[in-house]
Amino acid sequence: MRGGLERWKRGVESQGVRQAMAYAFKGSCDSHLRSVTGIEALAAYGGGDAACVTRFTIEAGVITSDGLDAGELRRWVDGRDPHTNDARGREIRSPHADLLLDGTINAPKSYSIAALINDDLATEFEALQSRLRTQIITTWQRELNARRGAGGSIRESLRRIEVVELQHRRSRALDPHIHRHLWLNVKVLGEDGKWSNVDSRVAMKLHTLINAEGELAARTDPEWIDALARNGYSLDDAGEIAELAHAVRPLSRRSNQIEANRAKLLLEWRSEHPGQEPDHDVLQHIDRLAWAKNRPNKPGVVDESEWAELIRDELRTIDPDLLRPRSTKNLQAVAIQDVDRDLLAARALVDADSRSAACGGRFSAYDLRAGATRAVAASGVVAYRDDLQELIDDVMARGLDHTVDLLGAERERPEHIKGFMAATTAGLKVELAARFDALTRAGQPVGHDDIADIADLVLDADVTLDEGQADAAAAIAGTDRLVSVTGPAGAGKTTMLRVARAALQRQGRQLVVVAPTKKAASVAGREIGATALSLHALLADHGWRWGRDEAGAEVWTRLRVGDADPRTGGMFAGPRRFALRPGDRVVVDEAGMVDLHTASALAAVAAETGAGVAMVGDHLQAMPVGHAGAMACMTRRATAVVELTAVHRFRDPDYAALTLRMREPASRDDALAVASELDARGSIRRVTDAAQARDVMVDAWFRWAATRRRVALVTSTNEEADAINEAIQERRVELGQLHAGRLAMGQGEQRLLEGDVVQTRLNDREADVENRALWTIRRIGSSDIVLVALGDSGDTRRVPLEYAAEHVHLAYASTVHGIQGETTDASIVGPGVDASGLYVGMTRGRLHNEAIAVGWSSDAAQEHVADSMMRGAQEVSIDDSVRAARNELGRAARASAVPRRESDAAGVRPDHPSDAAHRREWLESATDALASLEAQIAGEAAVHHARGSADSKRCEALMRQRDRVRLAIDEIGRAHERTAPEVPNLAAPHRDHVRAPHAVNHAVDHASRGL
Repeated sequence: MRGGLERWKRGVESQGVRQAMAYAFKGSCDSHLRSVTGIEALAAYGGGDAACVTRFTIEAGVITSDGLDAGELRRWVDGRDPHTNDARGREIRSPHADLLLDGTINAPKSYSIAALINDDLATEFEALQSRLRTQIITTWQRELNARRGAGGSIRESLRRIEVVELQHRRSRALDPHIHRHLWLNVKVLGEDGKWSNVDSRVAMKLHTLINAEGELAARTDPEWIDALARNGYSLDDAGEIAELAHAVRPLSRRSNQIEANRAKLLLEWRSEHPGQEPDHDVLQHIDRLAWAKNRPNKPGVVDESEWAELIRDELRTIDPDLLRPRSTKNLQAVAIQDVDRDLLAARALVDADSRSAACGGRFSAYDLRAGATRAVAASGVVAYRDDLQELIDDVMARGLDHTVDLLGAERERPEHIKGFMAATTAGLKVELAARFDALTRAGQPVGHDDIADIADLVLDADVTLDEGQADAAAAIAGTDRLVSVTGPAGAGKTTMLRVARAALQRQGRQLVVVAPTKKAASVAGREIGATALSLHALLADHGWRWGRDEAGAEVWTRLRVGDADPRTGGMFAGPRRFALRPGDRVVVDEAGMVDLHTASALAAVAAETGAGVAMVGDHLQAMPVGHAGAMACMTRRATAVVELTAVHRFRDPDYAALTLRMREPASRDDALAVASELDARGSIRRVTDAAQARDVMVDAWFRWAATRRRVALVTSTNEEADAINEAIQERRVELGQLHAGRLAMGQGEQRLLEGDVVQTRLNDREADVENRALWTIRRIGSSDIVLVALGDSGDTRRVPLEYAAEHVHLAYASTVHGIQGETTDASIVGPGVDASGLYVGMTRGRLHNEAIAVGWSSDAAQEHVADSMMRGAQEVSIDDSVRAARNELGRAARASAVPRRESDAAGVRPDHPSDAAHRREWLESATDALASLEAQIAGEAAVHHARGSADSKRCEALMRQRDRVRLAIDEIGRAHERTAPEVPNLAAPHRDHVRAPHAVNHAVDHASRGL
């Protein structure tokens, strides 16, 4: 089970309330369009002609339900009692105020197909979703909280929450898509009997556990698994119904064709009704016309009563056996007592660690519990949910034994705080830092006059080096062992490297260019004229091997000369293809994409060979697939650091300057200013929902292709890229640009046609194709496909059909990793991307760059773009991660706290708690408050470290406040010791807290020795 959690906001003049009503009672469902934030994504959504919706009230773990009609629902969404219309707590009328948190219970599509063709499974699937709903809403009531006090500093447990459920059977394209939406009202009743707003940030972080609960239910629920077995079905490793999985892709392909039809019909309607927007009834009519278009002998408009039979006809066309009864299967399950709990714990830790890359390797108790839940789900166990709790708890506890606690001195912390790190990741950070420390050796750059002379010889007459490029070339060609060159997109790094190569050649030194991918290395090698290869090819030649263990963790090993090579069966004889000598320079291009494992191996090779390392790239562009921070780690230790600041790619110098501000805004106000300027330039395209965003991207491809120019379409997810790719392909077929007479199957059963733009996804030396290289399909033969390089009609390759089926997919659109390093004429960036995706996407196009934002107003669109620009400080070291964890803890509400304001702290008196019990309680609260102050101070330090500036007055005020609380703790602690000598000194924890980074480093050192 999969599903997102979206925040519905009030909007201008309570627009959010009106949209919620349309969502609940009218329109059609487009929940399959993912990753768009806010109410804007959910316009025109609904579920038929229901007269009411079901509300579930959960109070102290007890669930009751009733129905709300349209008027009652409107009052409920507005944060009021649905029957009396009384306000629930303080009314917040800001357009940015949350109304609802919308959680989707989304199952694999094969479940909906099963329910459509089998009445027994339809009944059991609904029952499974109902059981899951109960689990989710009770988890919400138990785990979420409200906030109280000044600044929301106090965490208040919840006595009561209310949830409205909406049930839907299909997508807007009229595919079977059974799913539910759970609307959690932000108005919640605390244990103190007061209504206030739920802490939505905690809810968003809890959702990883909610999704894990869905997966657990789908794969372990005895009644559901038994129903599948008695009807002849089983689940595959991905959780799909194995016997129906092959029907999912053809049905989805038809869905994309319907989307293309819908876009065309909508365009026709708008041309006939200029200046108008279609209402829900018009959209529903268009949906049904789009479904029936191009289907012979089908009704022009689909009738509700005919829908199910029409879909069954589709399934019969795909596979006639799909609708035939199946023989019962024997149910085979693993007993709880037979599972390997340590292996499940290792898998849980790998799951949490792999999802922590964006947070420097930090994860929360929720993240680890979600990993444990997913590990149990995939274990083969079949049991009722209550019977699995002990197993999940034990797996989580075993996983915790292999973590480093970054907040070890904190007695009390909310479970959503990301304060843990896998011991292996922490050890890897320490190991990499130590290896770079050992390599650090200062040297001298090449003289600037020499660099200027060389540039005159190797560069075209109209190309010159700016000062930053000259400094970078001089450093790379110099004798510093570690060199770091950072710079924004379009800064001319390739031009600089051509000069550096020539300068090294004069000294008899070799320049070897490596990159995270073979494609990037080949591009750099051609442009620079140097030996170029993928970084992994260099490391493999020097004996490094990598893979995954049974738990899924990445494992790197090293062959020594004379060892048997498990890959080839032969004996490893040392590097043969890429030998390095002392003084050679290894340049890592696109170095921001290098992960910690790979960087550590490279540092070891450099130490053994005497070669120097230069990392050239931008840590603010696309991140590595694994843990980031390698380039920043080396930059901190490099004795030659050059930052390029001039941008040469764009024809418009004003836009070039704007991209520098977009790259790393100092604050959200700065990000809003950049977004405002982008909007004024016409570089933000506002749309009303995700469907329109997709249509805009598809239209942009055809608009630019019509002028024989290339456009990059950048999406937030691979799923969205696939949908856009297939929509473009379908429209090209309709326009006669592609013909379906000859086709091949691509990755994920995508249809590949002659003329399609595709990407290869695996390096293949025999076929001479590279991972992420872009091609056009020239011809599809009986045994192979002829590819021609995009932009070079003379560069052709042949790949077997077997390779295409596994490693070729459509590439009209891609995520940021697919477009990193490319330069195009134009670029369109879809909604929902992160800071790297926005920056990389908005710097690909030489002529035009545009970001799509979902919003009902220009201000809302600008805010979405500004939010995408914001990124946290990079967590390079363990100390960085400790600071970040403390900062997060400082922002969180706590179960108990003394006043946080300076005026309150100034009034703290030693005689405030009058007796021993009160003193002990006061000391515990004050220690928590002190920890929060330390976290805020650490956060200011982290901001200073990341951006070179901080609010000194804010820091000074926090430190004064901290000192006053410390004095009060010490004085009251001494008084408490005099009256209760048997109690340990409660003032000590704040001192341990200050020493926490050293304690953590000691633990990490211990962990790293075992690696």
